[in-house]
Amino acid sequence: MDFEPWWLISVPVLFALGWIAARVDIRQMLSETRNLPDSYFKGLNFILNEEPDRAIDAFVEVAKLDPETTELHFALGNLFRRRGEMERAIRVHQSLLARADLPQEEREHAQHELGQDFLKAGMLDRAEQAFQQVLDTRFAVPAVRALIRIYESEHDWPRAIEAVKRLRALVDEPVPQLVHYQCEQAQAALSAKPPDLVAANAALDAADNAAHALRGQARGHASEARIAMLRAAVARHDNNRERERVYLESVLGTAPEYAGLVAEPLLESYRSMGQASQGLQVLTRHYMRYPALDTFNVIFRELRAQNGYEPAWEFARDALRAHPTLLGLDRLLEVELASGNTPPGPNMAPDADLGLLRSLIHKHTQRLDRYACGVCGFEARHFYWQCPGCNSWETYQPRRIEELA
Repeated sequence: MDFEPWWLISVPVLFALGWIAARVDIRQMLSETRNLPDSYFKGLNFILNEEPDRAIDAFVEVAKLDPETTELHFALGNLFRRRGEMERAIRVHQSLLARADLPQEEREHAQHELGQDFLKAGMLDRAEQAFQQVLDTRFAVPAVRALIRIYESEHDWPRAIEAVKRLRALVDEPVPQLVHYQCEQAQAALSAKPPDLVAANAALDAADNAAHALRGQARGHASEARIAMLRAAVARHDNNRERERVYLESVLGTAPEYAGLVAEPLLESYRSMGQASQGLQVLTRHYMRYPALDTFNVIFRELRAQNGYEPAWEFARDALRAHPTLLGLDRLLEVELASGNTPPGPNMAPDADLGLLRSLIHKHTQRLDRYACGVCGFEARHFYWQCPGCNSWETYQPRRIEELA
């Protein structure tokens, strides 16, 4: 290609056009900056000086002066919600929804944020209404998750189950708590007057199907254990003690750590069939492999009832030597003092000294005689499948605090 002299003219022309464009951009930026309220710059200054309260006040003033700043409204609403100022957060998002000129996407965003405000404020009915209005928008997934939390807190298990099914249609991920929702349905059916065994079995069939997806995972064992325990309860209500025993024994195999929760009903099932000694043998063998305090208590009491004090104390001494716990000793002394019998042996203390020893030990074991949530640490005397403190599922170990140390 040959060089053309007129190309030299294009160089200064292009340079001039670039200079003009830059001047226009600078003037526009300066013009926009002059149009910003002083409160905006004050707010930025307060943020840089780590004065969030004064920064919020400044930005509120900006929002009043310029209602078009929707992003600033969203930021303020989130700040208010985070700080627990729920009334102010609700007012900010309601003011956005009241605008007739608000674009549809931002209206959906404001509706979702309003639902979050109501949820945190504990206004569950209004939160539910807000989230239902965005179920067909880009906020569908977080809205359904929030609805699940609402129905769960209200113990509305049928609606919680439907919400989980809707979530599964949106995202392909396991929802472990679905098993427990169905188990809660079964428990409610068993607690009815009279018990509704048909409804309980239907709920447990659904729970079995949901648990199938969890098999092979660590959390699947707890779900299967709970289903088996409820199946056993159904069989007991149906006066089928043999079937009850089969379900309870299955817990020993699939989830051995939950043996303490089924030890007493399992022994009672054997006893009802005139096979108490066989039941005691089953529990004792299991305890030798998976020692646990609750199982120890059941075995000791049954040994004492069936075989007398010496075999029971021999078992207790060997068990406490192998797995020493203050709680175990405390339970042992409690049973013996309640029976009014002094344990055998020349070196055992009189009843008065034994009572003093037990009172001293009991004082130190009260805090240890609890189950604890692995997430929030909430302690309880009874075992829960759902933590009453943080509402997490399967976070309680089926062992007392002392055993976890």
